[in-house]
Amino acid sequence: MAREPDWIDVGAGEELSKHSCRPVKLKSNPIALTFKDGKFGAVSHACNHVGGPLGEGHLDGDYIICPWHNWKFHRVTGKGEPGYEEDCVPSFPVKVEKGRVLVDVANPTKRNKLPHEPHPLARKPERAPGPLRLAGISTTAMDAAHPRFSGSDHLLGHALKAAQKKGAETRLITLNTLKFRTCEGYFSKSLRACTWPCSITQMDPKDEMDQVYEALVHWADAVIVATPIRWGAASALYFKMVERLNCVQVDVASKEDQLIRNKVAGFIIVGGQDNIQGVAGSMLAFFAELGFFFPQFPYVAHSRGWSHEDMENNVRIVRESKALAQGAEALAERCLDLAGRLIKAHIQMVPVAERGGMKGRPIMADLMDRD
Repeated sequence: MAREPDWIDVGAGEELSKHSCRPVKLKSNPIALTFKDGKFGAVSHACNHVGGPLGEGHLDGDYIICPWHNWKFHRVTGKGEPGYEEDCVPSFPVKVEKGRVLVDVANPTKRNKLPHEPHPLARKPERAPGPLRLAGISTTAMDAAHPRFSGSDHLLGHALKAAQKKGAETRLITLNTLKFRTCEGYFSKSLRACTWPCSITQMDPKDEMDQVYEALVHWADAVIVATPIRWGAASALYFKMVERLNCVQVDVASKEDQLIRNKVAGFIIVGGQDNIQGVAGSMLAFFAELGFFFPQFPYVAHSRGWSHEDMENNVRIVRESKALAQGAEALAERCLDLAGRLIKAHIQMVPVAERGGMKGRPIMADLMDRD
């Protein structure tokens, strides 16, 4: 039943018609006001997906595109795009009198959220029964048609073989073979705009970052990340992956929902020049923020140092070094041993850190707050 109209003067039609889409605050009703083909439209400012600001979006024909994740709603009726018409946001009556634009805030249509099929990655992380599982991630970039020797990949291979001998399942992820987009800064739009699963992964079925997410969040008990040193830092592919992993850490900050639990990370770092500890420190800091644990001596590394530009010798040393191979094998064993202990403690209900809490708050304080 319609209510008594409550017409709010938005402003002069001549001025408002200069903007195809803009946000407007009317009492307690923020709306997205649009203008196209001589007609104004008004719908709710909040997108049905995760509340993105529709008024800050742009028009595609008669549809407003949400600036956060590209969901579409008809600018006049509020209905979703074709195929999702029942997924609609409230729309408001609009009229123009004496050059003034008026919106009736008392009689919006109803919001209706049409359930969308959840992304496979959105399932609750639960460890499946079975042997320990180790994922190896290669971050070396090279021409696949003309491959070269990679010291970090070589040692990662030793680590995975050692894990297999211990009865663990292994999975190798080679970033160089995956086609995945770089992070597009959804976190820069809003904390809530950076979603789990990643916004890009949800919108682009061809994006292959899902293989990394599946391994780290759902499959692996331990992960070893191998990287070359590039100008004193980890590889470009490593950082491309890390930027996309921000959505895993953001889930802690936005929902206090820790996706990574009782998992272990180790690292293999190989370079022609030095800065091993700087690279390791950066990797340890990031994976700690995701929620990973580390074994004693969590990385194996090799470098000839700044003054050695003889990469041929560096390659020979890594290829022939029994000490480095054994070190990588021992790293895999340490990672799996700690992972096994964490899983056992969890099964036996021995207290293990569940989540990291807010920045600056110690874990124990969070645990005591719940008592």
